[in-house]
Amino acid sequence: MAVTTRRSLLAAPALLAATPALAQDARLGERSAGPANAPMVVTEFFSLTCSHCANFHINVWPQVKRELVETGGIRMVWSDFPLDEIALRAAMVARSLPADRYEPFVSTLFATQNRWAFGGDPMQGLAQTAALAGMPRAQFDTVIADQALQRGILEARLNAQNRYSVRATPSFLFGSRMVAGGMTFEDFKANVQRG
Repeated sequence: MAVTTRRSLLAAPALLAATPALAQDARLGERSAGPANAPMVVTEFFSLTCSHCANFHINVWPQVKRELVETGGIRMVWSDFPLDEIALRAAMVARSLPADRYEPFVSTLFATQNRWAFGGDPMQGLAQTAALAGMPRAQFDTVIADQALQRGILEARLNAQNRYSVRATPSFLFGSRMVAGGMTFEDFKANVQRG
């Protein structure tokens, strides 16, 4: 298995420039919440090892979900933007779960980020969390070694860098307007209203 480091993630544009487009893989499809016909689509670019992303998901996302998503005001789309190898592997695991388990699993990873991501053995912590979500260890080992899935996530990250100038996490695309950095619910709602 090739080891991906923060340095190699930063060098991903050169690596992927020569990579042909991947065949459509359902695991790389959209992960979202909210109605398809919502008046606004908000895309969050996040890294599962980013403490600012964790803060958003723990402290702001529940209210966004309750007041803006469940009421039909927005559709929230999640886009992986891994900043290191651990975040990349976690994104691979999240995308390999059934789509209806994606958001709860990501929320669990953010809520327990200090234990699994920054403990002594992040892969063991990630494997344990994946097991709680119903992924057996053999499947986990297969997923984190899947080079096609890794390339697909890195291609999406590169696309976000090139198309939207994403440089930090979290970053939010409100319709066609990009806003970088963490925010309160009030800031998030104001950006939705701004359109």
